[in-house]
Amino acid sequence: MLPVPSLGSLIDQPRLLRTIAVAGGSVIAAQWALTDLLHIPGGGLGVVAIGGGLWWLSRPAKPPVFKAPSTVEGWLKRCDAVLDQFAALEEQADAASSRAERQLALDAVVQRSEPLSVGVVASEGVGLPKTSVLQQSLAGLHPLSLCVGQPLPSVSDDWVWPTALQEQDALLFVLPLPLRASDLLRLQQVPERQPAWLVVNQGECIDAWPQAQEALLAQLPERWHQHLLVWDGQLDQLRTVLLPTRQWLEQPSQGMELTRQRLLENLHRQWQTELESLRRDRFRGLLLRSQWLVAGAVLASPLPSMDLLAVAAGNGLMLKEMGEIWGCRWSPEVLQVAARHLAGAALAQGVLEWSGQALLGLAKLDGSSWLVAGVMQALSAAYLTRVVGASMADWMALNAGVAEPDLELLKQQAPLLVAKAAEQERLNWQGFAQQAGQWVQEQAAAKPA
Repeated sequence: MLPVPSLGSLIDQPRLLRTIAVAGGSVIAAQWALTDLLHIPGGGLGVVAIGGGLWWLSRPAKPPVFKAPSTVEGWLKRCDAVLDQFAALEEQADAASSRAERQLALDAVVQRSEPLSVGVVASEGVGLPKTSVLQQSLAGLHPLSLCVGQPLPSVSDDWVWPTALQEQDALLFVLPLPLRASDLLRLQQVPERQPAWLVVNQGECIDAWPQAQEALLAQLPERWHQHLLVWDGQLDQLRTVLLPTRQWLEQPSQGMELTRQRLLENLHRQWQTELESLRRDRFRGLLLRSQWLVAGAVLASPLPSMDLLAVAAGNGLMLKEMGEIWGCRWSPEVLQVAARHLAGAALAQGVLEWSGQALLGLAKLDGSSWLVAGVMQALSAAYLTRVVGASMADWMALNAGVAEPDLELLKQQAPLLVAKAAEQERLNWQGFAQQAGQWVQEQAAAKPA
């Protein structure tokens, strides 16, 4: 079967072809100039050099990559920065501060201390050895805290890894043979950076273990191949089986450090999600207000066509407030250029044409108003503002905390950002149509007799 090209690859192909055409033309022109006009020997080497330079200048920019801290101190700085962002956003929205509660959660992670804790859990229907046997099998040179959890159900409405197990320094997960679909789902939920081992009881498969082991490894993700502990069910053999876990427990300081990092990373990710949700809530009100301000401005002074610069200028206030919401302290010029790139991509993708046709289809809502050219143009401007604003929000979310955004990279990413925003807004078209109908009625009522 032939691979289906992605949207990104389809968008990138024209740019790639243009780059090849320009580079090829430049190389041919350079070859002719060096050899025929200037009579420079070795012109071919110059062509190679020029071609290499063109390739270097035309190569696509790399998107910003989040560099995860590698120490507890680094993650603490990240979390403190998010707390400051929460405080700023809550102050702008005149909402109650949540810093004290979040600070307690942060302190709880930082103040974790030895001994190390090991969580032991089994899939539903799988028996566990007694706690005393497990304690004895894991005992070593350092103290140990053992947490034996309830069996994980094979049927559940909430497939989330229990928080109590996430907080353990290490994990033993006892599974049945053969594995069930629910067991494989549970394995996907185990945190990637949490030290964990799978324990399987050979049981009745002991006589045909090579074949059973081959089938088991084929089912398991690569992560578990080196963390698979095979047990024959004999209690006196359990301590030998758990040797890899005991060896890991012999370095409690290192294990505690890794746990703090992992839990701080989880906390940072959770807070970022909550912060983005607050930003989007505030942005919705801003976008709703801005789109009708733009529509009103266009209606008051209708233009023969939707000019890109006019739309970008009309959205200046929205861009400024968006920068405050996402903590992007960029200059108004940078925001305007970004908006132009996104609006240009929206126009190139036919957002206005689609919205205009859709508005004509809804003209029967209020025939006397909706057929007026100025009103149609104003509503198209409002819809374009909606799409540009949504794509701008996605771009700011990706670049939050960046001192100076890469506008050239945005130029490359704009078609994808706009395509995503346009698709989302089309799904919300009915809501926009209802808002537009109400706005038209308000304009008609405000029009002097």
